[in-house]
Amino acid sequence: MSALFLGSVRPVPYSLTNFANQRFKLSFSGFPVSVPRNGLSFHHLFKRSFQASIHSVPLESTSNSLVTPPGEQSEIIFVGTGTSEGIPRVSCLTDPFKNCPVCKKAADPNSKNRRLNTSILIRYNGASGMRNILIDAGKFFYHSALRWFPTYGIRTLDAVIITHSHADAIGGLDDLRDWTNNVQPHIPIYVARRDFEVMKKTHYYLVDTSVVLEGAAVSELQFHIIQEEPFIVNDLKITPLPVWHGEGYRSLGFRFGNICYISDVSDIPDETYPLLEDCDLLIMDALKPERSTPTHFGLPRALDEVRKIQPKRTLFTGMMHLMDHEEINAQLSGLKDTEGLDVQLSYDGLRVPIDL
Repeated sequence: MSALFLGSVRPVPYSLTNFANQRFKLSFSGFPVSVPRNGLSFHHLFKRSFQASIHSVPLESTSNSLVTPPGEQSEIIFVGTGTSEGIPRVSCLTDPFKNCPVCKKAADPNSKNRRLNTSILIRYNGASGMRNILIDAGKFFYHSALRWFPTYGIRTLDAVIITHSHADAIGGLDDLRDWTNNVQPHIPIYVARRDFEVMKKTHYYLVDTSVVLEGAAVSELQFHIIQEEPFIVNDLKITPLPVWHGEGYRSLGFRFGNICYISDVSDIPDETYPLLEDCDLLIMDALKPERSTPTHFGLPRALDEVRKIQPKRTLFTGMMHLMDHEEINAQLSGLKDTEGLDVQLSYDGLRVPIDL
């Protein structure tokens, strides 16, 4: 159970000498590090040691009363639960002839109808301590992180796992520079080969950093190619859940422990269902209230899949502006009495304790 690491080369803007113009990714016992061409300066060593020490501190001291220190239990934080375009839609808020009730509610920053690109963060308390593993960094990632990371005391990102290569899943990779420039030396990215090939075009300067001008600061990413088989991220076993996201387009869900996450799906192949057995929490795509689209489950199809998979609990994600949080959840609550289905819509900022 392993992932292929692909290194990169980048100029070093912060060495004390002018001679260490480039640094190379090396790997010692599976842990990649960055080394300047002509050795490590004191400044370089101090900075790397300081950044690495952050991982041993669960939360830096702060007087911000909004910050919630991490507890001992693992948890999922819903970083985003909306579509690629986000909710509210600008077009709805600026249309003088249209009253969109969900977008009108979502204009309130505290509304549960306010949704940015679908993403979750796994805060995993494992053998090596508390780790933060992000699934997807879409084009609104920075705004989601700005809202929820300070609120929940999330400082570092130990890994990012990619479901597919659409903009709502990878559009925020460039924003990871804030972490690799100011918090930690690098971020591992776990991605399927087909999606990495897309990144080589859409984010070519992050994949091949030799094209970056000396002194420029871009995200320091380490790409690990994953297959459709289990792999390990920070002591946590991750099992890919292959699904279709439109005809002929493969996307990945992921299972960790008894948690199953499928964010973008139009069909589940037969070979994936055995991987969904004995699921305690299913997080599933549900775009529209009345029907599916060629690329996403609608609520009726998503409910049919819940009946087939039989998880203990389900939280839907990826909802568009036709899905009113309070109204749909009121309808879904009745299914617990009639069918024994524990199903609800998730919302941005939702925290769910989990056992891993």
